[in-house]
Amino acid sequence: MPAVSPSLKSRSSAAAIHLTLSLAVAALAAWLVFALWYPYPYREISGGRHLFLIVMAVDVIMGPLLTLAVFNRSKPAAELRRDLTVIGMLQVAALAYGLWTVSVARPVHLVFEIDRFRVVHAIDIPEEEMDLAPLELRRLPWTGPTLLSVRNFRSQQEGLDATLAAVQGFPLGARPFLWQRYDEARPQILKVARPLDDLKNRFPDQVGTIDAALRSGPDRSRASESVAYVPLAGRDKFWTVLLDLRTTEVIAFVPIDSF
Repeated sequence: MPAVSPSLKSRSSAAAIHLTLSLAVAALAAWLVFALWYPYPYREISGGRHLFLIVMAVDVIMGPLLTLAVFNRSKPAAELRRDLTVIGMLQVAALAYGLWTVSVARPVHLVFEIDRFRVVHAIDIPEEEMDLAPLELRRLPWTGPTLLSVRNFRSQQEGLDATLAAVQGFPLGARPFLWQRYDEARPQILKVARPLDDLKNRFPDQVGTIDAALRSGPDRSRASESVAYVPLAGRDKFWTVLLDLRTTEVIAFVPIDSF
């Protein structure tokens, strides 16, 4: 078996150290993304897991491979420091750009709009309309989506304009001038919410998934008679929201397209 050259050993050791440091940074970034920006179930509904894995795969692999390629103890110390500094700067820049991309796509609101819930992402919201939102809603959250609802249209023309815009790709839930507190839509939510048993009858093969979602909620003894469901539209996925009929509190999510 041929001996491994000292140069390759030193380069491999340097790359391994760099990989360890990169994985530690990736773990911190994962906490930021999945604990704050994309808490469950939004990492699934909004594609947060997929986006993050792409960013981390590129960043974690790029730095150590570059170190493996350029590290050489025979280089002058100043030159070696320069090379490693450039690699570090490239990796930090790639990480910053990747996290920025993930952040602008983060879910910011779960909005009840007419007959469904919609996950609204920061990138979905027209920036020029933010000043039209209620004063307390003009700053987008960084710690996971907040519950909102869409108010009633104030005129037939407003409804027509908003509906046409929705057809063109600007959903009602992403229009700041239509936002209101979630509890203000309680009568409409109760009107469209359907009994949980209906969902189980429609999807008999998903009964186990539905029951598991309910057990994961804060009240595991909640009677099914007090639970209803409303469809949920995400970026490119459709789930279902389970609600408490007494309070309209969101109690669980299930990966079922109930539209």
